[in-house]
Amino acid sequence: FGVKVQEGGKLSSEVRSARRHIGLVFQQFALSGRLSVLTNVLVGALGRMNALRGTLGLFNADERRTAYAALAEVGIAQHAAKRARELSGGQQQRVAIARALVQGAKLVLADEPIASLDPKSAKRVMDTLVTMSRDHGIALVVSLHQVDYATAYFDRVVAMNAGKVVFDGPASQINAAFLTELYGASAEELILPSQFAVPAPADAAPSTQTVS
Repeated sequence: FGVKVQEGGKLSSEVRSARRHIGLVFQQFALSGRLSVLTNVLVGALGRMNALRGTLGLFNADERRTAYAALAEVGIAQHAAKRARELSGGQQQRVAIARALVQGAKLVLADEPIASLDPKSAKRVMDTLVTMSRDHGIALVVSLHQVDYATAYFDRVVAMNAGKVVFDGPASQINAAFLTELYGASAEELILPSQFAVPAPADAAPSTQTVS
């Protein structure tokens, strides 16, 4: 966003300004389990509050309305008063997404957001992330080991090996043979049966749909 975040290995004094625009979704949710779901979402507003109001948790009516709206958008407004630890893993991850919405993030970095979830919850979280990105114009960068999810949800895939970028291009080019070429024998753990393929009728022409 045109703001320098580090120089000479040291954080810039402008880094806080940049952080206001960057939402983070972590593998292990990064919520406070003892606080309510609503309060966890309201944490996203702290970057716009002065230190005293933020420290005391003095959220105003507009901020609370925004938080409720974000929870409704991700489908869990009915759990707003519960403690975060009472929710399932998939629900907690959607709390984290709602927090990024309240933050007003322009970019969301999601670090293995479905690694701890069952397949049904994982799909719901991915659907929520991609819908958020599309509806709010938020840039979304997701790190995944699940190649089938990466190719099902995204146009562009960046593959890394030993800390280096080995592929950066269309998701349509990713297949079992290509993964084997990139990763050798270790590709076997990345090649999974697709959970998203829908067989076309026998008399229908093949079609594709891309979600970005």
